[in-house]
Amino acid sequence: MTLDRSVLAFAGIMVLLSVALTVWVSSYFVWFTVFIGVNMLQSAFTGFCPAASIFRKLGIKPGTAF
Repeated sequence: MTLDRSVLAFAGIMVLLSVALTVWVSSYFVWFTVFIGVNMLQSAFTGFCPAASIFRKLGIKPGTAF
C-alpha cells in the first residue's frame, strides 16, 4: 500500500470513527469531524499532511501526492 492510499484510508477511518462517536457518545465529537475536514482541506492546498509524515517515518513507500 502506498503512502497516498494509507493517508486516504486513515482519513476515512477517522471520519467514520468521529461520526460514530458523535452519534453514540457525545454530540461534541462533531468537532473531531470538523478538525479532520479542515486538515484534509489544508492538505489539498499546501501539500503538507501530518499523517503522511508519520506514515513516511514508519516506512510506507511514497505515492504520487505525498
